[in-house]
Amino acid sequence: MAIRLYNTLTRSKDEFVPIDRTNVRMYVCGPTVYDDAHIGNARPVIVFDLLFRLLRHVYGEGAVTYARNITDLDDKINKRAHERGITIRELTEGTAARFHAAIDALGNLRPTVEPRATEHIAEMKALCEKLVAAGHAYVAEDHVLFSVPSMPNYGGLSKRPLDDMIAGARVDVAPYKRSEMDFVLWKPSREAHEPGWESPCGIAQPGRPGWHIECSAMSWKHLGETFDIHGGGIDLVFPHHENEVAQSTCAFGHGVMANVWMHNGFLQVEGEKMSKSLGNFVTIQELLETDKFGGRSWAGDVLRLTMLKTHYRQPIDWTVRSLEESSIRLQRWLSVVSETFGAEAKTEDFWSTLPLWLKSLPGEKDVLTEALSDDLNTPITMSLIDGTVGDWRSARTSASKTVRAKFVAYYLYFLGLAGPRSFDVSNQASVEDLIAARLAARKAKNFAESDRIRDELADMGIQLKDGKDPATGEPVTTWEVMR
Repeated sequence: MAIRLYNTLTRSKDEFVPIDRTNVRMYVCGPTVYDDAHIGNARPVIVFDLLFRLLRHVYGEGAVTYARNITDLDDKINKRAHERGITIRELTEGTAARFHAAIDALGNLRPTVEPRATEHIAEMKALCEKLVAAGHAYVAEDHVLFSVPSMPNYGGLSKRPLDDMIAGARVDVAPYKRSEMDFVLWKPSREAHEPGWESPCGIAQPGRPGWHIECSAMSWKHLGETFDIHGGGIDLVFPHHENEVAQSTCAFGHGVMANVWMHNGFLQVEGEKMSKSLGNFVTIQELLETDKFGGRSWAGDVLRLTMLKTHYRQPIDWTVRSLEESSIRLQRWLSVVSETFGAEAKTEDFWSTLPLWLKSLPGEKDVLTEALSDDLNTPITMSLIDGTVGDWRSARTSASKTVRAKFVAYYLYFLGLAGPRSFDVSNQASVEDLIAARLAARKAKNFAESDRIRDELADMGIQLKDGKDPATGEPVTTWEVMR
């Protein structure tokens, strides 16, 4: 099955052809660990985790190398550690641990390798030496700077007008730059609280790398001079990814750094850009553990679904209403699995054998993989699950219901939205409890309470349908999310 991905480099959706089918290689820019990750930081983690799952499914688990770095060397880190009176190591280790706990709760797989900037200083210095030797970089006042005019096709990734690129580069004005667009590869460490290493290119002053060179060095070390896919948020296209391309292609003499460049869209909160000054800045931990957003905490699977129901290249408006809708929708899907399989759904064996079960079905097409192979078309996968749930509800035989329910479970498992964790007591859905309470109220002829619960469910977006069980004649209530 061919995978088609939108490539920022070509501005088109192209068939993905790996350099080596036995070692598909992907690099994604990870967190700068000076503060807890906000919800916008979670989007690329979730998007490229899904792509990682798809690539492993198509090419084999052992045939995909996914590198997502940790930036533990940065001016913001230096400043924050100095302000707190702790070591840089203490700050970065603690922040990285909280990052891992947060994204694990969102159902993400760990990448194949997670390189840290501080562990790749030798590679960064080697790149500086290569670029200076090739005439693409120069030394000035204890700095090593990339010479943008030495690369005629600079700007080929972002495709920004020259004036825009010049304006973006002016944030780092310095008299020692030959061109105002030149950017730092290595800089001196002059303050006592700044980390420093022996500098490259004959510079006597100890120093440290610039931000852009870090990712070029780490991707080179773990994926090679060229690789298949480079991903990140759309805010990184310029200057970060543009500068990565410049460094890596000029150092190694190749036309490309990565064949495919993928970028997820922006995230705003309740219609506004997220910022601390607006009071709408929210971290992943706050969403998971506090009532800061919407007066309640949210399950990791709900946060993940809220990300995935919008196509990754489109902007997301992160709202309480959207989270509520995701919570209800997920409860509806999980109720199919729990009602069909009961305690079996709490076991890892049930979930891990679903892919094998699907392969054993004669004539069944893997429509989920087909949808995701079209540039990670997650909105279609959501409709696919909804449709399968509808088929389950209308199925006439137990065998047919079981097959449909297994498809629902498989889809959720593939998307990282469910597993044994979904049926912990702490994660049980509240909708079914409210419906049970309403039925009890109706049985007791407490119609005021019954109406109150019905109205509460309606406010949550739940539409009820009362009826009777054909076999027993007992009252039953089914529900669905209102469209």
